[in-house]
Amino acid sequence: MADDIPRYRPYHQPAGGWGAAAATAKVLMEQSVVTKGSRALLSMNQPGGFKCPSCAFPDADCKKTLEFCENGAKALAHEATKFRVTRDFFAEHSVSWLMEQSDYWLEMQGRLTEPMRYDAASDHYVPIDWDDAFRLIGDHLRALEDPNQAEFYTSGRTPNEAAFLYSIFVRQFGTNNFPDCSNMCHEPTSRGLQPAIGVGKGTVVLEDFEHAEAIFVIGQNTGTNSPRMMTNLIEAHKRGVPIVTVNPMPERALIRFTDPQDVVQMATFASTEVTSEFVHIRIGGDLAFLKGVMKVMFEREAAGERIIDHDFIARHTVGMEAVRQEVESLDWADIVEASGLEESQIRRCAEIYIRSNATVICYGMGITQHQQGSHLVQQVANLLLLKGNFGKPGAGISPIRGHSNVQGDRTVGIDEKPTQDYLDRVRDVFGFEPPRAHGHHAVETVQAMLKGEVKVFIGMGGNFIRAVSDTPRAYEAMRSVGLSVGIATKLNRSHLVHGQAALILPVVARSEWIRTSAGEQFVTIEDSMANVTASRGVLEPAGPDLMPEVEIVCRMARATLPDSRIDWEGYSQDYNLIRDKIGEVYPAIYAGFRERITVDKGFHLDVPPRRLVWNTPNGKANFLMLPGLAVNDPVADPAMLRLATVRSHDQFNTTIYSNNDRYRGVYNDRMVVFMNAQDLADRGLVSGAAVVVETLSRDGIERRVEGLTVLDYPMSRGCIAGYYPELNPLLPLDYYDRTSGTPAAKSIPVRVVAA
Repeated sequence: MADDIPRYRPYHQPAGGWGAAAATAKVLMEQSVVTKGSRALLSMNQPGGFKCPSCAFPDADCKKTLEFCENGAKALAHEATKFRVTRDFFAEHSVSWLMEQSDYWLEMQGRLTEPMRYDAASDHYVPIDWDDAFRLIGDHLRALEDPNQAEFYTSGRTPNEAAFLYSIFVRQFGTNNFPDCSNMCHEPTSRGLQPAIGVGKGTVVLEDFEHAEAIFVIGQNTGTNSPRMMTNLIEAHKRGVPIVTVNPMPERALIRFTDPQDVVQMATFASTEVTSEFVHIRIGGDLAFLKGVMKVMFEREAAGERIIDHDFIARHTVGMEAVRQEVESLDWADIVEASGLEESQIRRCAEIYIRSNATVICYGMGITQHQQGSHLVQQVANLLLLKGNFGKPGAGISPIRGHSNVQGDRTVGIDEKPTQDYLDRVRDVFGFEPPRAHGHHAVETVQAMLKGEVKVFIGMGGNFIRAVSDTPRAYEAMRSVGLSVGIATKLNRSHLVHGQAALILPVVARSEWIRTSAGEQFVTIEDSMANVTASRGVLEPAGPDLMPEVEIVCRMARATLPDSRIDWEGYSQDYNLIRDKIGEVYPAIYAGFRERITVDKGFHLDVPPRRLVWNTPNGKANFLMLPGLAVNDPVADPAMLRLATVRSHDQFNTTIYSNNDRYRGVYNDRMVVFMNAQDLADRGLVSGAAVVVETLSRDGIERRVEGLTVLDYPMSRGCIAGYYPELNPLLPLDYYDRTSGTPAAKSIPVRVVAA
């Protein structure tokens, strides 16, 4: 059988285990870095080494010889690959030809090696030296009539030092236009939790998993998106801690998992059944589930039981009574219908929560990517507040962020809605008046492009045009700008869908060393639990013409702001000088940054709710309302299904490592949708049929994706799933959470018809 023929067969083995070990070995061989890559893996997430360039899960305090997962190994192998994209590659392939190739094919071509400029006459990228590239950027930016005609995107791989300087450069230039990858995933955490508990990030540290008496994992495919977390769940399970998993798709790793670093399990082919209670929820049913659990608590309180932590609520919160009245008014039949669950299961989960004296609730984009994602996050906080699950060991809220420094970028200034206090500190530290008006998030950026209001787009990493909603309209938008700049390690779609002028600037990777006139430099990242650690590359850069992100930012600033009094040259050479300035702008959390980061384990940023301090306007934690049971606009069409876009196991964000998804039994194909067997039968379809998926949209724009194969999969009724970014054309640009700007990619109303 040819290796590229699509195949679909159920995966019955445990996740992890020998399958993960084989996949790690295979990717090292594919990228021809068996020796080099294996050596680098020993330094990944270790003191004195570099931080994993993929997920943001923190490192354990108890160090292992191997502190990486299968997907981290894939990220490293693709970064350390022997393959190169050179000037000869671009001379051979036109941009039009490259556009016809798959995202996987583009990824497999290897590392970018030198700056390139798009030549419209030949439709090819051609070499440009660094000085001319920065001069071109400066010329375009200075020629703008208004600084707000430029957009400055940031990827979560950008380290703290580069992100901080980027924020200062752009604000001195005169705009707060900071579309960021967090806009497309966990921005509801940043915007939703702030008014609830006074901080827009989680309150849990890894040690809390050792003390938790119950763990809820909602809308998160842990085994693929943060596999190192599986160790914590397995250890909790062995202690008898109930683990409740809430998801419309049963995911293999949360059913059975073999720890690849457990010698006994590997030798005996044993595995652990991780989930105590699998809650097979309907897409968008999380609100009904959370309110159902709260309703059980309020019912039992009314019957005379003491379940709610009244002392905690009286001392630390306001607003519970309004939430209680609204929840008590809900009918159980409506909760059951909205959630897709049986009342008895909701009551079982409520009993698990009630019995626990310390509960951690983890959540992913299954919570955040809805039209009311920010308010849905607040309901998670409401549930935790009812039993005082903040400020004590084993308890708290834990958003599982995907990208390695997406939280850190936000902390050090990448924010389109900066606070006035922060802007005052920037003014006082750097001696210029920053702009005060809010800028654009990712969706607003595309909308502004479509209106002709954007002339320059600069992408600090990432693959913006492939990640954002409404792919055909996003392509149209990017092609309208005067200059697009992609700062990246690898070739991706955003370099091929470009402005009238375009640059590709190759950057030093996380795993590679940085040496300047001041000596060897390191960068820092903040993980999803607010730990800040150093990252020191150990590999030689992929080519002599690569440049670190920090230096690229400083060179852009110097070319654009020739009269700036900021010491851009000094910062580009000595990263401790940057950390000193971060400490001045953020004295409450980053004072003494230069000294504190010298400790191998780094340090933990202060998260006030851990101390039962609430930095909200009223100084309290707030119970916040989301009336009713709907987190997305209703759709009248009875044939409507809710589509959730998901990653495969061989994927990180828009980076495609292969066309396989072994845990879901899909090989050599990404153009598939997963559907419940009864939903298939209701439409006269069978598994393996060719289908078309169409968006049910009110804006009059036809959105459809053809060439899809439908597969029988144990989805909840009324729900389907398919891969991101291939199904992004179905996500309307205007379909997003108004509080955070995050696209509602987990709840797109669609119909499925035979091709």
